[in-house]
Amino acid sequence: MRTTETAPITTTDTPVVPEPPRLDVVHLAKSYGSSSQKGDGGKKVIEDLTFSVGAGEVVCIVGPSGVGKTTLLKCLAGLQPASSGYAAIDGRTISGPPPEMALVFQDYSRSLMPWLTVRKNVILPLRHLRLAKAELKARCDEALEAVGLSHAENQYPWQLSGGMQQRVAIARALAYRPEILIMDEPFASVDAQTRFDLEDLCLRIREDFGMTILVVTHDIDEAVYLADRVVVLGSKPARVLRVVDVDLPSPRDQISTRALPEFAEQRTEVLALIKRPA
Repeated sequence: MRTTETAPITTTDTPVVPEPPRLDVVHLAKSYGSSSQKGDGGKKVIEDLTFSVGAGEVVCIVGPSGVGKTTLLKCLAGLQPASSGYAAIDGRTISGPPPEMALVFQDYSRSLMPWLTVRKNVILPLRHLRLAKAELKARCDEALEAVGLSHAENQYPWQLSGGMQQRVAIARALAYRPEILIMDEPFASVDAQTRFDLEDLCLRIREDFGMTILVVTHDIDEAVYLADRVVVLGSKPARVLRVVDVDLPSPRDQISTRALPEFAEQRTEVLALIKRPA
């Protein structure tokens, strides 16, 4: 009598466990002063914000002027404590400036030291890391090459255009090799063409360095062009009106991407949320 063995039943369907967010904001609120004071005392700026930023994502935050975007950024960067709720990186609550995070501010002219060369400006924040000279040079070279300023390493900030100065500020952040890059209106002070170039630089940084990037901006077109998702803030005190998924093809291009009907549709969706009566 011949017997046959039945092969065990196997399956390749394994449950997909979602990756935890790199940056998590949970019921974050911020007030200034004491609630018992008069006037501006106890003024609530942020009501209750909850959103997340996944690893390798570019997320933009938009909202009306004065809604509290910069206050939120300061809380995320550990520069101010939240009044309630919290922000966390990889599940760890942010209680001070996180070592894996770097900031790029709008006012590049004040963040750069005019008496230092471009190279020395890039190296300046690395000195507390006590790196070897060879490592300092390697990081600076890599950062300057990434932003296209290798040729300007011996010039001074005051010898450069506004767009080039902002590239220096970005290079300085890159040399720190952060895992999370936060940018506060980083391209608002440059002309339109330079702004487009810097937006594309931001996307290249994400691809080349694998960074998670959060951008605070007033420019709705910029937010839709850059982001995987747009967090729309509204009302006063601030709250999240909606998180808009940006479904645009990659890689993105300043001409072809902005000409897509989907670009116009998503821009209109974000604008309608911002303009919606409180």
